Parts: sequence; structure tokens; C-alpha cells
Amino acid sequence: MPAPRTINLLIVAITTGLIGTALFMQHIMGLEPCYLCIVQRVFVILTGLIALIAFVHNPDPTGLRLYGAITALSAISGGGFSIRQLWLQSLPEDLVPACGPPAEYLFDAFPLIEVIPVLLRGDGNCAQVQWTLLGISIPGYTLLAFGGLAILGLWQVIRKH
Repeated sequence: MPAPRTINLLIVAITTGLIGTALFMQHIMGLEPCYLCIVQRVFVILTGLIALIAFVHNPDPTGLRLYGAITALSAISGGGFSIRQLWLQSLPEDLVPACGPPAEYLFDAFPLIEVIPVLLRGDGNCAQVQWTLLGISIPGYTLLAFGGLAILGLWQVIRKH
């Protein structure tokens, strides 16, 4: 059984790989992230940061459980936004919400407190399927990754330390 620190390092490696893939898809493949993509990236980074802090801190068993629970909660929350985007992608065209302005414009033109609800809801851009592999879109793979990260976090909670 891998040590708790090894599991946390694995979570850091997975989240780093996910963000690296997202940046590759954005900057090399030219796929622009929608609002929900940005929110999912935030939760990937948050999940990785929690695991990194746990790795560096190397807490006692109670702390490991706490970090594991927070890691799992972060991953589950991110997975919720993946599910929201998959739902938007499944809508018939006539039910898809209207597309909004680019996120950069929102951050420049409005206070953060007004931008966050817009990002969390998503818009018509989030309903576009820009890329698939084996019939699964990017938020589908992101949901799978969040599921795996949540399992690793929960494993830290229930395992014997």
C-alpha cells in the first residue's frame, strides 16, 4: 500500500498533468476555454494545492484524514462543474443559453463578485464540443479525472494510518 505522502504526490502529479494538458489544448491546439472550463481548472489547481500542502506538511493521521477530506471535497466540487458542462453539451440547440462575452472582458469590465456567478453558470460557449476522443468530450475526461482524485482523497480518509 503506498504511503500517504506518495498518494498526495500522485495527486499533485495528476493535477499538474491535467493543467499541462489544458494549457497544451489552449495554446498549441487553439481550443479556447469556456467559463466552466476555467472554473474546472481552478478546482484542478485547488485540489493539487491541497495535496501539495499535505505532502509538505506530512501531518499525523488525523491531519491526513482532514487533508484527504478537503481534497475529495475539492475534486467532487470540480466534478459538479464538469457535470454541468456535460449537461449543457447534451441540450438541444434551441435550449442552449446564449453565448456571453469572453472571460477576459468580464474580468476587465466588472468586479469579481459579479463575474463569479456568470462563470459558475456557464453559457452557450460551454455547450460547444470542441474536441472528443472515443466519443467523450473534454469535460467528460475531466469528470473522470475528478472522480479518480476524489477516490484518492477519500482513500486517505478511510485507510488505516
